[in-house]
Amino acid sequence: MSEPYRGDIVDAHHHIWRARDLPWLSGPMVPRIFGPYEAIRRDYLIEEYLAEATASGIRQSVYVQTNWPLDRVVDEVRWLREVHEETGWPTAVVAAADLFDDAAPEVMRQQAALTPLIRGIRQQLHWHERPEFRYASAPDRMRDPVLRKNLGVLADLGWLFELQVFPEQFPDALALVTDFPDLTFVLVHAGMLIGPEYAESWRAGMAALAERPNVVVKLTGQGTFVHRVDPGLISSVAGEVIGWFGAGRAMFGTNFPVEKLWTTMPHLVGTWKQALAHLTPADQRAVFAGNAQRIYRLGG
Repeated sequence: MSEPYRGDIVDAHHHIWRARDLPWLSGPMVPRIFGPYEAIRRDYLIEEYLAEATASGIRQSVYVQTNWPLDRVVDEVRWLREVHEETGWPTAVVAAADLFDDAAPEVMRQQAALTPLIRGIRQQLHWHERPEFRYASAPDRMRDPVLRKNLGVLADLGWLFELQVFPEQFPDALALVTDFPDLTFVLVHAGMLIGPEYAESWRAGMAALAERPNVVVKLTGQGTFVHRVDPGLISSVAGEVIGWFGAGRAMFGTNFPVEKLWTTMPHLVGTWKQALAHLTPADQRAVFAGNAQRIYRLGG
């Protein structure tokens, strides 16, 4: 059996934020997919993230958008440019844009002009009958013609798309990734397995998505629905995902500070290392560092 990974790590999914910029943090408490979140209704800035990340062996990171108001997503990128100029972090940025708006291409061009750090866009498309699990306005938004037109602009920019959907939406997701073979899709949180009652549709959909070479997966967010670090769940999900996608199309991320609600970063990282310790050293390095460096063009 191989030893747990001991090299440098790339955090493929993290957040930093100023609470005043985020209505869901600074305004009335709104139920969220990850449960009660009073502990993170505050600033979580790069200095705090860096202290936790470097102590966990993380040497590069990818910031993922935190739902600033859609009329301020250019401001978000401008702020991140300033943070990077001051600290060298984050290493890359996944920004936000309203891809259901015909004006999205101009917004993305403004973002691109501000900094070369941007690697893609996340538009959260997950919908569920439970309101606190829902982000999109309808379950079938992946069929929207404006969204699809704007995904073509993403491909032209050389950016990727971070796809966040539930298992019951996988048929539409499969059609989407099939229709855009030249666009890289990053499936967030290993396909968002809510619980065992969704396991059958999750397995069938993940296996189908794995047949599309333009889809890669983030091994992130496994505390989202159980609100704890569950070694058994992490090992099971990681094993199945790597069985479908291989070690060359899966990458680790912390999802901090959301997972800070129930764990520390060293404990989270250590649990994932143990879950993947059966892989060869080369495959462990791919999942913990190499794939993110390639997919997000980080160097290293």
